Amino acid sequence: MSPTTEEQIHEQVPRSYARAVTAPVPQHSCCGGPAPKGVIVKLAGYTSAQLSDLPAEAVINSFGCGNPLAFSEVRCGDVVLDLGSGAGIDLLIAAKIVGPTGRVIGVDMTDEMIARARENIAAAGLSNVEVRKGFIERLPVESSSVDWVISNCVINLSPDKPRVFAEIARVLRPGGRMSVSDVVAQDLPEAVRDNEALYSSCIAGAISEPEYLAGLSSAGLVETEVRERITYDESEMRGFLVSELPDNDGRACCGGATGVDADRLAPLLMSRIWSIKVFARKPED
Repeated sequence: MSPTTEEQIHEQVPRSYARAVTAPVPQHSCCGGPAPKGVIVKLAGYTSAQLSDLPAEAVINSFGCGNPLAFSEVRCGDVVLDLGSGAGIDLLIAAKIVGPTGRVIGVDMTDEMIARARENIAAAGLSNVEVRKGFIERLPVESSSVDWVISNCVINLSPDKPRVFAEIARVLRPGGRMSVSDVVAQDLPEAVRDNEALYSSCIAGAISEPEYLAGLSSAGLVETEVRERITYDESEMRGFLVSELPDNDGRACCGGATGVDADRLAPLLMSRIWSIKVFARKPED
C-alpha cells in the first residue's frame, strides 16, 4: 500500500531516495527508464553544454523529469530557490547563470542527498550555493526573499500540495516567478495509486494538470500556464515502470519489491501520465 499520511510519506520518500543515491543501480534511472544514468537527464531537456562541466555525481544522481531552467528567464544576480534539490544538478546550473552576484538555495529532506549536493557544490568550486534541510511544505526560507522558485519532479511527492503552492507564493518576492518540471496524471487505477514504490517514483502521488494550475492560482499566483509537455510512448512508459522493479541483486531503484507488472500497466498509463513545465508569477504589490 502507498503511504497515506504526511508523516508516513515524509519517512518513506527519503528512505527511497537515500537508497537510490547511496546504492545506484548502473543500468536504471529512477523516474526514467532502463538506460545508463545521465542519459535520462539529457532526454529530459538538458543540453550537452549544460552537463559538460558539472561533476559526474550530480548528473548520475539526477532523478528528475525535465529541466526547470530550460524556459525560464533567470538572470545574473537573481536569487533562486530549488525545491527538493537532490544531488544538485539544477543548483549547479542555476549558480552558473546567476553568477557571483546571485545566490542559489536548495531545500531537501534527505540527509544523503544533502551530503551529495554539498560534495558536488564543492567539486564545482561554487561559493554562491547553499543547501538547507527541510520540507517543501514548510520551507526554511524567509518570506518575499527569492526571485525564482524551481523544482524538478518533486512537488508530486508532497502529501500536501496546496501547502507547497502557498509556500512558493510566500517566499517569492512581488513579481517573482516559478518554473517547475513535474509529473501530472489523470484517472490512475487504484492499483497504481496504492503502490508504495510508484509513489516514490513520481507516479502514484501525481495530480492532474488542471488541479496543478488551480492549486497555484488558489495560492495567489498569476499567469499560470503549462509551457511544455513531455508525453511517453508505450516503450518509454514501460521503462519508467521497469526502473522500479528489483534488479538481479533483489534491489529496486527507489524501493523494495514493487509488484509492478510493467507490460500490463505501460499501455494503460501512457495516456494518463506526462511531464509538464509549469510557470507562474507572484503579483506585484
